[in-house]
Amino acid sequence: MIEIKNRQLQTVAILENAYQVGYEKTFNDIWTANFTLPLSDPKNEECQPFNFVEIKDGEDYIGLFRIIPKHTKKNETTEEVTYTLWHVITTLMDDVLFRYHQTTNWTTRKNIEYILSQQSNVNWVLGECAFTRYFHYSFENENGLLTPLFSIPSPFNEEYEWTYDTTVYPFVLNLVKPSQEPTCEIREMHNQIGIEKEEPNEIVNRIYPLGYGEGVNQLGIEEVNNGIPYVEDAESVSKHGVISYVWIDRRFQDAESLKANAEGLLSKWANPTPMYRIKAGDVSYLTNEDIHKLKCGRIVRCHDSVLGTFDQRIMREAKDDIVESPFEVDLDVGSLTEDIATLQVDMDRKMRINEAYAQGNTHLDTYSYNDNADSNHPAIIRFYLPEELVNVNKLELTYEVDYFRSYGQATEGGGATVTSTGSGGGTVTSTGGGGGTVASSSSGGGTSSSTSSGGGTTETSTAGGNHTHLMFQYVGNTTAPISTPRDFVPQGGTNFRVSLDATAPSDLHTAGGSGNHSHSISVPSHQHDFSTPNHTHSITLNNHTHSITLENHSHDIELPDHVHEIKHGIYKHDTLPSSVELKVDGNLVSSTEDRINIIPYLSKDAGGKILRGQWHEVSIKPNGLGRINANIFGQYFLQSRGGVKV
Repeated sequence: MIEIKNRQLQTVAILENAYQVGYEKTFNDIWTANFTLPLSDPKNEECQPFNFVEIKDGEDYIGLFRIIPKHTKKNETTEEVTYTLWHVITTLMDDVLFRYHQTTNWTTRKNIEYILSQQSNVNWVLGECAFTRYFHYSFENENGLLTPLFSIPSPFNEEYEWTYDTTVYPFVLNLVKPSQEPTCEIREMHNQIGIEKEEPNEIVNRIYPLGYGEGVNQLGIEEVNNGIPYVEDAESVSKHGVISYVWIDRRFQDAESLKANAEGLLSKWANPTPMYRIKAGDVSYLTNEDIHKLKCGRIVRCHDSVLGTFDQRIMREAKDDIVESPFEVDLDVGSLTEDIATLQVDMDRKMRINEAYAQGNTHLDTYSYNDNADSNHPAIIRFYLPEELVNVNKLELTYEVDYFRSYGQATEGGGATVTSTGSGGGTVTSTGGGGGTVASSSSGGGTSSSTSSGGGTTETSTAGGNHTHLMFQYVGNTTAPISTPRDFVPQGGTNFRVSLDATAPSDLHTAGGSGNHSHSISVPSHQHDFSTPNHTHSITLNNHTHSITLENHSHDIELPDHVHEIKHGIYKHDTLPSSVELKVDGNLVSSTEDRINIIPYLSKDAGGKILRGQWHEVSIKPNGLGRINANIFGQYFLQSRGGVKV
């Protein structure tokens, strides 16, 4: 039964008059179908371009297709219209991947979901995904999402199968591992009508894979294959000899993915199985048993009296007319010459896509360095390798060691305090000479005065006879009573009054005695002037020495702030360093050649690929003062993409 559905998946017609209804299912490829209507059938009006067509073979659901207008044919002579249908997976061809898209280290599921996320209308979602791989993918200006989608599992080294559920909406896409066990069979005298064996006409057991780029810059697999540019099947080589093939697919920009895909091809091409074209009878209509359902993707066990018994996968299932000949089915079992996993859906479209891909070009660059260096300050040359760099063709270092060079002799300075060393003490002895007669000058006479001080009391003592001295003389009335105070005056002195108990004599005398006595003499402060005449002195010095002992000591010297004028000019050191130490990204380089290839010494990732998107460094360290003149010459291949449009 055939139903026509509009773009909203609503049934608009059931085609009772359809005939020559056929279909073809190819393993991991686009399924196709066809039907014919009488030109006079009014339901031709519902068979609009891109309307959906659901096909059932009895109770067996074949799938959902849509009408492709360019293959619709009207035949006025036979008065019929033939419609060609493609499976609805081709709705993914309605959208594009505009500009450049790249994924790195994403899982298989995430990559598929990314492609499906580019749909304008979400017709498809991912259901089961039985694989987890981490390949890198890149796409640019893809006309349709189907080719990028089908290319995702192409590097796998095991079988996979795309399956669809179009009975629900959005439609469900699955990526599964197909069964490796036989689940159906074909036997002579039972459901086998005819069989032809087609031996493989081409064997390839050595593949040279090439990916993105051109010429010497084209991506190969050497960096991930121990320097070997090919993969091969040793068993096939031993059996058939070397049969080589250069396989080019410029969509691959990652060496690991390119190699994995080549190995997948090699597993099919090195020891291809024969292809069997079998015409069989679909007796499942009568038995309704699963073992009799000969469906695309299943492993069938064939029993033939001539060819023997073998198990192979059904790679193509087709019926020419499910209305007139529902029991006849054509099968391709074994190897197919092409499948979508390796050669894509359509080679013509693939070529158009490749024409849209930006390839890139060769880029030359130099890094120059000229500066002084010594054992503590090496010459450091830094250069950057961008992410867009596809291949490093060449990186060569040349350098020479010259004399240290300066452009000035003195510089500004400032004041400071300078302290001498603490040592310096010791004994210094003069020479033994120096004796003789020395005469002072003849001048020097004159008058000198003593100081004004010097007065005081001096007692003297003398011996003498018995006598008295008159000390006071009475003045006044001598007849007054004795108790009356009387006035006395010292000899030459001032009057004073004393009271006496008895009548005083007319004058007072000291008492007499032996005559011994003393005198107190008071000398007032005074000075003396004396005159010294001009004179000389003669001094005789014997020969002698002097010993002077100095203790350890230091001297502080303070310099005031000051400046020094610069004397301009070029001055060169008079000696060259005798050796240098050369490192690249910290790796010691032992080469003494004039041109040194530094690629082997650059820092790399775990896969041996030179690190991109970061700085690299060359260090040249002389063992003394010197001047380094160096140059790094680089030749790269860059993608002609990246950045933004301005």
